[in-house]
Amino acid sequence: MAKRVAIVGAGVSGLASIKCCLEEGLEPTCFERSDDLGGLWRFTTKVCSVTKCPDFTVTGQWEVVTQHEGKQESAIFDAVMVCTGFLTDPYLPLDSFPGINTFKGQYFHSRQYKYPNIFKDKRVVVVGMGNSGTDIAVEASHLAEKVFLSTTSGAWVISRVFDSGYPWDMVFTTRFQTMFRNSLPTPIVNWLLARKMNSWFHHANYGLVPEDRTQLREPVLNDELPGCIITGKVLIKPSIKEVKENSVIFNNTPKEEPIDIIVFATGYTFAFPFLDESIVKVENGQASLYKYIFPAHLPKPTLAVIGLIKPLGSMIPTGETQARWVVRVLKGINKLPPQSVMIEEVNARKENKPSGFGLCYCKALQEDYIPYIDELLTYINAKPNLFSMLLTDPRLGLTIFFGPSTPYQFRLTGPGKWEGARNAILTQWDRTFKVTKTRSVQESPSPFASLLKLLILLPLLMAIFLIFL
Repeated sequence: MAKRVAIVGAGVSGLASIKCCLEEGLEPTCFERSDDLGGLWRFTTKVCSVTKCPDFTVTGQWEVVTQHEGKQESAIFDAVMVCTGFLTDPYLPLDSFPGINTFKGQYFHSRQYKYPNIFKDKRVVVVGMGNSGTDIAVEASHLAEKVFLSTTSGAWVISRVFDSGYPWDMVFTTRFQTMFRNSLPTPIVNWLLARKMNSWFHHANYGLVPEDRTQLREPVLNDELPGCIITGKVLIKPSIKEVKENSVIFNNTPKEEPIDIIVFATGYTFAFPFLDESIVKVENGQASLYKYIFPAHLPKPTLAVIGLIKPLGSMIPTGETQARWVVRVLKGINKLPPQSVMIEEVNARKENKPSGFGLCYCKALQEDYIPYIDELLTYINAKPNLFSMLLTDPRLGLTIFFGPSTPYQFRLTGPGKWEGARNAILTQWDRTFKVTKTRSVQESPSPFASLLKLLILLPLLMAIFLIFL
């Protein structure tokens, strides 16, 4: 009989978990509290509690109590995969904005924002310069009378269109780039990063340069913001000092600015209200989870958290790779290390001690994308063997090392192997530019460029062989 697995949440991590359960012959039941996307889906079903069964130390089973249309039901599951993510509860720190209770205009969290029409002919201030806040400010600038973007610490802003017109993540997230960054001292990496970020536009001239450049902060992806700033459609301001009935006062600027709408793009917090703190405890924005997945202290590894991580890379393949490992642990194919080892690693990660090399992933839930994925792939014998490939299939090996770290690489070997993965990797750039090459053009190959590439490639190949020997 297949093991029954309860999956809480039908977002990208929940959907990946369903798929991985089905691939391994498990029987998933997904509970989703909303009425959208959610093998069995139970829409508008709230998970009230997930508790250990009385015989948990023997069976590892869980009792899941749910509520649908006011009626509660209870069911026993062999395992639980929690896929609620870290964007569950809007963070609205109104206490940090003196006078907000006297404000006669409209204010709301960015989660409530749907359409820009509400900003027509209004004076708007957006608080918070993450991706959501920046997107809202840019959209508002097309209709509003005036838009302010308030930021405490600034941020690096990058375009989705990177070097030579390539998508930024396909250039930035490669094995070569990761190895190169992680081999350099952090101050040098930060200097190179700042130089790269400023190559598009000088952030200091736009009031955007981050105050703290020692710790990694997620970059803001927005192609329009610099243009909005230089044309005066968006005005960058420091944090808000005080809110009045119809205006705000920014720090270091005594002038009152009339305001009609305040949008708080102040992020989210997360919690697991259906779990007792003795199972998963959240402190300082993180949970005590081995590899961000398993509660280290449970005698049976039958509960896993998927997607509670902030990699500098795509969240979808990260969640899927986590789920691929988890389902094999649930089946008993893969084993976890002793509790003492897991607890020691969890405690070490909580200390957030920087290594001194590469980017500084010092904030809660931050992780280096490729090394983390590779570690999980190693557990299920699905990590591509670059050294072997360079000897047996050099074209594929070089493409994997220097090219984009697309999820095709995770299906070359091991469980879930896909025969089409090699061809998909070698042709990924063709698909990337199929939508842009709507007019055929003839490019003349340059002999000098080819020679230069060869001269650069030879020492790089020698370096790779030395690394893997």
